[in-house]
Amino acid sequence: MTTDTMTIRQMCDAFDVTARTLRFYEQKELLAPIRVGQKRLYTKRDRARLKLILRGKRFGFSLEEIRQLLDLYDMGDQQQTQLTRTYEIGRERLASMERQRDELTDAIVDLKEQLDWAAQMIASFKTGKAAE
Repeated sequence: MTTDTMTIRQMCDAFDVTARTLRFYEQKELLAPIRVGQKRLYTKRDRARLKLILRGKRFGFSLEEIRQLLDLYDMGDQQQTQLTRTYEIGRERLASMERQRDELTDAIVDLKEQLDWAAQMIASFKTGKAAE
């Protein structure tokens, strides 16, 4: 084995993923390791693609979006199309994440208010003075 390729075990260790995850990405045509008998050898290209897959998943991109973005790499336009589309999807995802954050912040504030009210009610029961 050369330093240009990695085994499935080395990939798992390097990227903190399971072999099952790598095989799943291969099945979904996101990765295409070299097959030598039963052995899979991952190239530098596979490693770069896996980094992008994991980053995309972390940002909430679907596997289909990730696959489409990876497929744009070979357009022959110095990745301009890929970068432009990634930017567009990234902006949409960021807006969605910010909306979710705002909704979560509102829910947290509401829950804290409800818990404060409940704490006051519990305290009033213990002191025998019913709170209004």
